[in-house]
Amino acid sequence: MCQEKGIEEKYNGGNGAAGSPHGVYFCAQGLERYREALNDGTISGEVPACLLDFGLLRPMPGVDGFYVPIPPKVAEAELSRSVVLEIEHRQNTLASLRSSFVAAESLYHRAQHDTGAPIESLRGADVISQSLRLAVEACGEELLTAQPGGGRSPALLAEALPRDLALVRRGVTQRTLYQHSVRSHQPTLAYIERVTAEGAEVRTLDEIFERVIICDRTVAFIPGIPERKTAALAVRHPGAVAFLVKVFDHMWDRAQPVSIVPEQHRPDLLADRVRATMLRMVVTGHTDETIAARLGVSSRTVSAHIKKVAEILGSRSRAELGYLISQHRLLEQEEPVGSQRRW
Repeated sequence: MCQEKGIEEKYNGGNGAAGSPHGVYFCAQGLERYREALNDGTISGEVPACLLDFGLLRPMPGVDGFYVPIPPKVAEAELSRSVVLEIEHRQNTLASLRSSFVAAESLYHRAQHDTGAPIESLRGADVISQSLRLAVEACGEELLTAQPGGGRSPALLAEALPRDLALVRRGVTQRTLYQHSVRSHQPTLAYIERVTAEGAEVRTLDEIFERVIICDRTVAFIPGIPERKTAALAVRHPGAVAFLVKVFDHMWDRAQPVSIVPEQHRPDLLADRVRATMLRMVVTGHTDETIAARLGVSSRTVSAHIKKVAEILGSRSRAELGYLISQHRLLEQEEPVGSQRRW
């Protein structure tokens, strides 16, 4: 005999006619008794509860103890009516909920617009250049710049020099980060010599995470994705700008100062630091092209350095070279293989 459950309970997570937690199922005895009722037109005696609960049998009017079979479609329609009404009620509630928030959403977006867009997309070299120029010229206290990729083109340096000299002369603090590779790039060195003589600070690092320009800690310019050369983002969200400043300061603390004095036409190249970074990247499986891009040097330079290390260690393959570098613990030495005496 089937367990007897109310319809509401069955449709709110209870067991079905045959003990199923989902849907309506009839026990074998119930289906057999329903077949008998269909064949005889009526049925009497004890009947399974599932047939009564789900409306396949109904008491015969005026005759006690007898039941008549009901077409399944009729029973289903009557039983599902409450479910359909519940669904419609839930749909109406959901529609009302969504419409109620339309006004609030409109107010929210208007407020965001009134306070200024926290991120502005800049497209096109001319638009980016003009936006940068206006922001930098408006700097009143501090200009932070990180320039990865090695030496800058003479044209860009010639454009930046008078602007940066004017800033530092009116008291704007300037801190600029380059990669170590600029220490052998004469146009960039000439620029560094001019701006540091006026009070700007320049340091170099083996690797810089990304290009960024931050003005007065209120707006930061970063590359746009995916069109990196022709797209940029002007970020004005205080939290995002503060995060970028912290990243810059972290790099600045690890960087090496660049100073050029009359008797020293170019600063220390820090070659050992660059070479040690190259070896570390070889061990972690980077290609020559990836290493060159990250260190701001040419692929030819990377290949030449790695070839000399391979010759010193007797390596016959890239994989073996990485293994030998780790085995000889070269990255733990203060002066890695490849000092100026051996390269």
